[in-house]
Amino acid sequence: MEEVEIPSFFLCPISLQLMKDPVTVPTGITYDRESIERWLFSAKNGTCPVTKQAISGRDLTPNHTLRRLIQAWCTLNATHGIERIPTPRSPISKSQIATLLRQTKSPDTRNECLKRLRSIATENATNRCCMEAAGAADFLVALVKNETLASSILEDETSSTYRSFEVTTRPLDEALAVLYHLQLSEASLKNLLGDDGAFVQSLTRIMQSGTCESRAYAVMLLKSMFEVADAIQLSSLRMEFFVEVVRVLRDQVSQKATKSALKLLTRACPRGRNRAKAVEASAVPVLIDLLIDSREKRRSEMILMLLDVLCRCAEGRAELLKHGAGIAIVSKRILRVSQTASERGVGILLSISKFAATPSIVQEMLQVGVAAKLCLVLQVEGTSKTKEKAREILKLHAQAWKNSPCMRRESAFLL
Repeated sequence: MEEVEIPSFFLCPISLQLMKDPVTVPTGITYDRESIERWLFSAKNGTCPVTKQAISGRDLTPNHTLRRLIQAWCTLNATHGIERIPTPRSPISKSQIATLLRQTKSPDTRNECLKRLRSIATENATNRCCMEAAGAADFLVALVKNETLASSILEDETSSTYRSFEVTTRPLDEALAVLYHLQLSEASLKNLLGDDGAFVQSLTRIMQSGTCESRAYAVMLLKSMFEVADAIQLSSLRMEFFVEVVRVLRDQVSQKATKSALKLLTRACPRGRNRAKAVEASAVPVLIDLLIDSREKRRSEMILMLLDVLCRCAEGRAELLKHGAGIAIVSKRILRVSQTASERGVGILLSISKFAATPSIVQEMLQVGVAAKLCLVLQVEGTSKTKEKAREILKLHAQAWKNSPCMRRESAFLL
């Protein structure tokens, strides 16, 4: 293909590529829709990239004149291998969304309307903003609450979880999917946490009895919601919430659901009595089992971070020591994942050493190679905080581990 110079005013200032759907922001600068939406929504910027003036994602005006000029230029240069850009579909309007929401109220058209809303939400950020402004989030939340309540009543009547959810599973799955794909604003997410936690309870029940798809969307929504939750909302989480989040982890519903569940527990556990609730929900053995199988850096870091938090209470330490592979897998992950993981791993071992180190536990730590690993931590490059913790553990058990070859060889590092 012969090299053709593209006119500079046809190029998006962000991507420096030929614009396919030019839109103009209030500052008068024109960008390709995909690039400016990514700038405003994915990167969460609120300014015009060129002028640095504040703009809103709802103020994108299609530049039809420029788009037609680009299309004409593409046609003129077709012999040089330039393909004509297609005419983009018009953005969805609030009235169209309102019509779809009204039609969703009818059981006969509900599934099809929800699928259409899902398609609209996944198309682009402008559509998602329009849907949020049209009240789609409030409508869908009410739908999820009603469907969950209906299934609860049916379950009480039939004593069959499967039969109860079989009646309403498709609308529920679709409504949750649309809510998740809306990528709601912080203000809307905070609204979901209101109403005395009623929506959180609905999502908790879905995690308990829903389909794999609905359980995944429920935990992913909860993760987004609790990223903007305040300390009081985090501290008031009920026991059943932790039970169901841990069950999602144990069942490994999906990779995204597992990641969201880990982030959710990381956010919630340090608050109030949540640490004890998570331990009571069997979080520690589930996390250890996940850590044994984990080959992903970020997942291993989050698991060790959670175990570090949970081992700061006596019940958490007891659960880790009860697991046959607890100490061994934590020690094994030190220096094998990242500096963050190593610091958390050494922190877990320090909690055990200071508050739960019976003679048998100290000997087990020696047998699984903890002493040797900690001596290695002192020698290799790492954070001073990690080295201080490792040195403290070695000093605590210096007498019990004095005959270990690594202790004799590296005793200088303890001074």
